[in-house]
Amino acid sequence: MPNEIARDSGKPRYLQIADDLADQIRAGVLAPGSRVPSESTVMERYGVSQGTVRKAVAELRTAGLVETHHGRGTFVRNLPPVRRKSSDRFRRSHRANGKAAYLAEAEQAGRRPTVQVLYIGPVHAPAEVAHRMNLPDGERVLARRRRYFSDGTPTEEATSYLPWTVATEIPELFDENPGSGGIYARLEEHGHALAEYVETVRARLATKAEVSALQLSPGSPVIHLVRDAVTCDGRVVEVCDTVMAADRFVLDYRIEAGD
Repeated sequence: MPNEIARDSGKPRYLQIADDLADQIRAGVLAPGSRVPSESTVMERYGVSQGTVRKAVAELRTAGLVETHHGRGTFVRNLPPVRRKSSDRFRRSHRANGKAAYLAEAEQAGRRPTVQVLYIGPVHAPAEVAHRMNLPDGERVLARRRRYFSDGTPTEEATSYLPWTVATEIPELFDENPGSGGIYARLEEHGHALAEYVETVRARLATKAEVSALQLSPGSPVIHLVRDAVTCDGRVVEVCDTVMAADRFVLDYRIEAGD
């Protein structure tokens, strides 16, 4: 017997099913980390086709309630988004306490953060990076590429680019662990006082490489954020290119009202 759910004539059947499953997730009937019933089970329960079930599950993925792993099935997400507060994350007080921005945020959210260093070394500056740093295209820069995890789940990949002339003055920037407070602490210790951070944010679909690296479902959205770290004399001493799993973060900005 198909499951009886309210039939709103103005709402497609797959959305009704998605709403019903979402209600079960929010009520804890489908617990965090548990497997969502199989396609055949949902088809039988609601008396619908496979295509309708897949569209319903896609709605749940878009809402950030479930994640699909190829060959394993679809599971209820057990990690609520990390709130990324731009007005707080780069405070010098965090660096003074030995916390780089990501580590401070994750710990405030009650998570266990870890960082995997993927590459540290010279590269030719990508065109956008060179433009932001006011360098010639292809100029040598130092790249620091990392993958970040929260409770063992990958959440973002970031590559920091620093002018080679700056990097070679600070040996710690070539180490996997640049020391207490991260690279911004090292920059300021060597006379590069930071005045502001300028971020450009856009949303797009994940590439195949990003789906694999961040363990995303195919077709998942990501947040692509590029940040300039600007010194008091107006020099960009770091460009950080970050790709974030969109359903694992909330970006929180505070904007002062101007005159």
